[in-house]
Amino acid sequence: MTEQPNLQRLDDPAIEKLTPHIELKMGKFEKAIHLAVVVLPFVGVIGAMVLLWGYHFSWVYLLTLFVGYLLSAVGITVGYHRLFTHKSFETFGFVQAILAILGSMALEGPVLQWVAQHRRHHQHSDDHDDPHSPHHHGEGIVNMFKGIWHAHVGWIMKPDAPGLQRYVADLVQSRTLRWINSTFFVWAGLGMFIPALVGALFGRPDTWWSWSGALIGFLWGGAVRIFLVHHVTWSINSVCHIWGKKDFKSHDESRNNVVFGVLALGEGWHNNHHAFPTSARHGLKWWQLDLSYALIKLMEMVGLAWRVRVPSPEHIQRKQLTT
Repeated sequence: MTEQPNLQRLDDPAIEKLTPHIELKMGKFEKAIHLAVVVLPFVGVIGAMVLLWGYHFSWVYLLTLFVGYLLSAVGITVGYHRLFTHKSFETFGFVQAILAILGSMALEGPVLQWVAQHRRHHQHSDDHDDPHSPHHHGEGIVNMFKGIWHAHVGWIMKPDAPGLQRYVADLVQSRTLRWINSTFFVWAGLGMFIPALVGALFGRPDTWWSWSGALIGFLWGGAVRIFLVHHVTWSINSVCHIWGKKDFKSHDESRNNVVFGVLALGEGWHNNHHAFPTSARHGLKWWQLDLSYALIKLMEMVGLAWRVRVPSPEHIQRKQLTT
């Protein structure tokens, strides 16, 4: 295992010794409330689609939403997270650029800022310096919701910790990544413009070459797509540090969550990830669907990725929790 720049190894046992274990005091009822708070908005979006079907919706808009979701989510999961943050595989410079641009289209922030925050999260996961831990907000229902809000989206509204750049000392050496980082709003805007263009050109026959077709394409392939990507990603911070199963020893309260294992293209196997942070594979069991890892393996097969890192069976066995 290699070391993260300016950090202790993320899987170093010394971190576990330095970081106190945090006991959760949430009951099943409170966890159910937490899950409902996150899931219900998705139900609302699906309901909106059903209500609009046959009026201002078509298969073209649905395809734009689906493809846009997959591409921008892959930019986050394979690019921002597994490649740039954890260096779980290596690839060519042009592939790095494509993944960084796709991640920018998810509108979760410029690549260098995102990576710096996530590396800081791993260094301080679920302690007081974690930028988005749902813990440390006190007991009771009110404080539980404070923790949910902070972990899910509230942390974004707070100022960044000083010295974040030291977490990306390796990545700032890349001129390409610095350029993509500085032109973030160009790629974010392009991610909104493309579905609008598709909607105008290929939407419903009565909206072809029209502003209304462009608006509908923008809404479903842009706004709704970003809404879904954001809340699925943020749920890894909130839901997956409270609700789910813990299969491996880790220095935090990360959990494996089957719902977000699927929706987040493998990122929801979060306890697996925190136990083996530099692994390109998060779904370590045969039934744990990990589409991001499947893409990385496909890239490896065609020569676009190499040095793909996965934990050995012996390493997995050593960290396995006894049941």
